[in-house]
Amino acid sequence: MIKILTVIGARPQIIKAAALSRAVRNNFSQGIEEVIVHTGQHYDENMSQVFFDELGIPQPDYNLAVGSGMHGVQTARMIEGIEEILIAEKPDFLVLYGDTNSTLAGAIAASKLHIPIAHIEAGLRSFNKTMPEEINRIMCDHASTLLFSPTATGFSNLLLEGFEAHTTPPYTSDNPKIYHCGDVMYDNSLHFAEIARRPVGVEADSENFILATIHRDSNTDNPERLSNIFSALNQFSLKHQKQVIMPLHPRTAKILEKKPGAVLYKQITENTLFRITPPVSFLEMIWLEKHAAVVLTDSGGVQKEAYFFGKPCIIARTETEWTEIVEAGAGIITDAEETAIIKALEKFSKDPPQNFPPVFGDGKAAGFICSEILKASIK
Repeated sequence: MIKILTVIGARPQIIKAAALSRAVRNNFSQGIEEVIVHTGQHYDENMSQVFFDELGIPQPDYNLAVGSGMHGVQTARMIEGIEEILIAEKPDFLVLYGDTNSTLAGAIAASKLHIPIAHIEAGLRSFNKTMPEEINRIMCDHASTLLFSPTATGFSNLLLEGFEAHTTPPYTSDNPKIYHCGDVMYDNSLHFAEIARRPVGVEADSENFILATIHRDSNTDNPERLSNIFSALNQFSLKHQKQVIMPLHPRTAKILEKKPGAVLYKQITENTLFRITPPVSFLEMIWLEKHAAVVLTDSGGVQKEAYFFGKPCIIARTETEWTEIVEAGAGIITDAEETAIIKALEKFSKDPPQNFPPVFGDGKAAGFICSEILKASIK
């Protein structure tokens, strides 16, 4: 029996962890014990606890309750807390997801204690180091022993950074093993699609609405960018009588009232087709993604989920880590440019993509990851 310690801190990581926890519970319970640490990077009852409840994830064994704050302060508190837990639990592997401050903190704490790291979602690159996430994912990759890339592009990125395609055990941070294994979020989307549910209070015609999500600081904290995105959606909605459904974080909703200006805010609130809702649960989000005609987002996870369900995606950023989506013609990068967003909405409305190649694996990534961690842990 080996012990893995899983660190999660943001809502997307909770969802990703569901796939691995499910695989451990269903297929590896005799070989793997999982200890879950929630850093509390993003935590409140409505936006974090709900994911544990509806996805059947075991409750965290530890909660550091770090909360929000400046990057340095937040990360330092997490390093301290994770280090204490690692010393107490003595895991065979630390499992980290993605690219948050929780990821970075876990990587630093484990590497100093010489505890092997398994990084899920390794190799992803935006090639934009102004994004904190880019720094976090690069540093985590280069401290890891097992690197699980969800895509061929991610695997190629690791090769370009000096990782070897073929190494032999024993694996260490100096002799890491890299994998192209598929995406655990695809595992989840397949698993939860049948029980996805319509959000309470949301009335929408299937395949006839735009789903929009905006959460990145680069968009929400920039009045011009935020105005461009909302103006484009509002114009298209009114011109084509197309409903827009936008689950919005309360913080962004408050910013919307102030920063884009009174005129645009009045236009949005008077447009009965433009529906701003509170944040939705994962299962509710799955329902919206399954039934939307087009998705507009600045979220990496939502880009993929749109693709999983065969929906075109407009990417309100300057780049994407999921280049396969754009290469397949299923996504368009518009940044926060009003004209480009409207043009992309027009294109996908008239000529939606038909080709969605299976670039994210076979829906069995979590089982593969568990198997490889188990094999790498055999002394």
